[in-house]
Amino acid sequence: MSTPHRWFGAGHSTADDSAKAGAEAGHLAIGGRSPALVLVFCSSRHDLAAVLLGIGAEAGDAAVIAGCTTLGELTNDGAGLGGVVVAALGGPGFAVRSRVAYRRDAGDREAGAVAAEAMTGLDHPHRALLLLGDGLSGTGYEVVQGAYGVVGATVPLVGGFADDPELGRTFQFHGTGGVPAVLEDTVVGVAIGSDGPIGVGAAHGWHPVDPPMVVTGCAPGRIDEWDGEPAMDVLLRRYGMVGRPAADLFDSLPVPPALGVSRHTGQDVRFLYAGDDGSVRVSAEVPPGSLCWLMNRDETSLRDGAVRSCREAVDGLAGRTPLGVLAFDCVGRRDLLGPDGMRAETTAVREALRNAPFAGFYAAGQIARVHGALGTHDLTLVTIAFG
Repeated sequence: MSTPHRWFGAGHSTADDSAKAGAEAGHLAIGGRSPALVLVFCSSRHDLAAVLLGIGAEAGDAAVIAGCTTLGELTNDGAGLGGVVVAALGGPGFAVRSRVAYRRDAGDREAGAVAAEAMTGLDHPHRALLLLGDGLSGTGYEVVQGAYGVVGATVPLVGGFADDPELGRTFQFHGTGGVPAVLEDTVVGVAIGSDGPIGVGAAHGWHPVDPPMVVTGCAPGRIDEWDGEPAMDVLLRRYGMVGRPAADLFDSLPVPPALGVSRHTGQDVRFLYAGDDGSVRVSAEVPPGSLCWLMNRDETSLRDGAVRSCREAVDGLAGRTPLGVLAFDCVGRRDLLGPDGMRAETTAVREALRNAPFAGFYAAGQIARVHGALGTHDLTLVTIAFG
């Protein structure tokens, strides 16, 4: 969709040939226009260099090209596995800058800070910082904290972390014209400025199960105690598995237990993914003293959460119809919904977005740093809409 000053396009290809898939998705998204930004979300089963070559031929030399490998792809056509999705935006009303940081050189927090330097000098009235990174470390919350330390509370942070349990590697893409590089162990920061409004939504559809618990002992990536009791003991009791090994609990569930952390806007959701020595490993930051709940859901509530995320993003556009939307969903939501549930969710999302084009991917962790949020999420749909 487009205005005289801005346009947004999305494309998707399921072609087996990687160069063809890149060219098809790129052509659908770009459509012969001159993009400022091209985002590529692609299955690692493809020949990544060939995909990017096909997209680069469509994008021209002026665009920032960025992206990452996925656990599944999202478009108006529905959710898929093994495809290529491209989103593109352009026009004089958009400005884009980018920066790459290598996590192995400086660690997660400093990498987030370096990636956030993409925002330097971008003075458009509406701005957002997109972060795409490797999610294998399990400490993506440090990336978000590093970026937040640079841009502050006035610039929303959005994005997602790539994961691939089977391959054990993820890849990021970045270039400023022509064919981008295929990278590993990086954080790619993309600063977007617009003369039109930008709205961000983040919602999950999970609901808390009483009684609540207070974190009385913790460390980065770990909860040691709830209400003065070893956290793993509390978790086993709540699931009716007292005296059983921690592994029995985690192996018995379709996705790891979900934990809601109280915020004034609701609950931010984290995974509890392992237990050892009485402690529980948690996927993102949980500050000491946090009020927490175990969380539950059903297919309807998950779909309602997706709709709420989209409506939040659209509500941020000051009444304008969205030109297009980027979406970052959780692979755990995909697994819980199943094929039929994903189709129903896509239909509901299309309606909530007023049939605007959208593109995105299933991630191992989602980023949405807006008012009232800690910044990193799981089992959540994050959306960013451009008006």
